[in-house]
Amino acid sequence: MKTCPSLLYFFLIFAVRVKSDPDPLQDYCIAETRNPQTIFLNGAPCINPINAAPSHFTTSALSKPGNTAANPLGFNVTLTNIRNLPGMNTLGLTMARVDIAGNGLVPPHTHPRASEVTILIKGSLLVGFVDTTNRLFTQQLREGDSFVFPKGLIHFLYNLDSKASALTISGLSSQNPGAQLASSATFTTKPSIPDDILKKAFQINGQDVSRIRKNLGG
Repeated sequence: MKTCPSLLYFFLIFAVRVKSDPDPLQDYCIAETRNPQTIFLNGAPCINPINAAPSHFTTSALSKPGNTAANPLGFNVTLTNIRNLPGMNTLGLTMARVDIAGNGLVPPHTHPRASEVTILIKGSLLVGFVDTTNRLFTQQLREGDSFVFPKGLIHFLYNLDSKASALTISGLSSQNPGAQLASSATFTTKPSIPDDILKKAFQINGQDVSRIRKNLGG
């Protein structure tokens, strides 16, 4: 069976243009967050555009430091969302404030639906990501430096200073980028991944599996 050239061209163009978030169909879509959502779709329902106001496009959510003592790794991520910034609904982006304590670590993780660019506001960080050939790209960032993490690839941020905290601001290319910690996704699933699979995959024994699960809160 022969493939129609025009049909093949259509699918190639379509594949190139497919993105994580669909393009908006209007100038903006202020999220309706006052009423419980009964229909689940990409984004949230819009309020009447006549009722749009500058406050819908403004937030102070990223102005306050996060509590880096809330977890043993010493980091905190504060995100914009449709509740603290309803004007971002359907625009295909998210902002994040990342506070990292001295020697704190944002552990290896992925954003399945977004690329990320981060700018170091304060401190000194070692950042990096691993591509699908297991090649590691790392860079030490100074204040004012930026770094890009490609969509879906495992990456990390580590505070090189043992005392001073670090602060970054990131932009992500999806309204709902998602975040999956590599360690938690492997050892703290509900229900648990069978021990035999973890032992073979990581070349460890049953005691190692139990210890890692316990350390990660699984």
